[in-house]
Amino acid sequence: MSLGPLPGLLLLPPMNCLVLAAAGAAWRRRAGGPPMLAAGLAGLWFFAMPVTGRDLLVSLESGLDHPAAPVTPPQAIVILSGDQQEFLGEGEAVGPLTIERDRAGAALARATHLPVLVTGGRITAWAPPLADQMARDLQTNFATAVTWRETASIDTWENAVKSAAILRANNISSIYLVTHAWHMRRALLAFRQAGLDATPAPVGLDAPERIRPASFLPQPHAWLQSYWAIHEWLGCAWYTLRG
Repeated sequence: MSLGPLPGLLLLPPMNCLVLAAAGAAWRRRAGGPPMLAAGLAGLWFFAMPVTGRDLLVSLESGLDHPAAPVTPPQAIVILSGDQQEFLGEGEAVGPLTIERDRAGAALARATHLPVLVTGGRITAWAPPLADQMARDLQTNFATAVTWRETASIDTWENAVKSAAILRANNISSIYLVTHAWHMRRALLAFRQAGLDATPAPVGLDAPERIRPASFLPQPHAWLQSYWAIHEWLGCAWYTLRG
């Protein structure tokens, strides 16, 4: 799913709740204004609670700790790109999410001795494709060679379609798929619909929130967790319909 920056922000928390609250405040003298304001403010609190953000992420990751055995043993490892960052005077490099995926993929490659494909196109017009940045990171920081680079995709669906074309050309139909656990459900949908037997190799399975008073107090990180979780659930719904 690729909503674009502005539509995505407006559909997902906390921005959707902020817009609802602002509309309610603007129309406070009309019948629907106060309920909209109350709903928007309640949503801002709800999605900022750690118990909400964490449990929404956990809901995405159900079953990943005990995945079904693949029909065919994996023949390659596919590592999905995530983000990049820019350093003053040094240019762009892989971001924290991508580094975590590279680290996990490198460990899996050492354990299995399978070839590695990295997938990810350009985030910005002036930066190299993420796949090229990942290949450099894997070689330099994890002593892991990359066999194939998919450098043209712009989202998870294209990661799958374009990677599958490369792998099929090399008679590969079964893979380990490396991405964050909260992203894995949508990634599996895309790669399986692209015709690959994908075995999840998730990064960072989240534990349920330990309930305590602070679990119900707003925290900025919980907004981010809620944002990613709802983004992923919407993406899963779209990929199911699209397939």
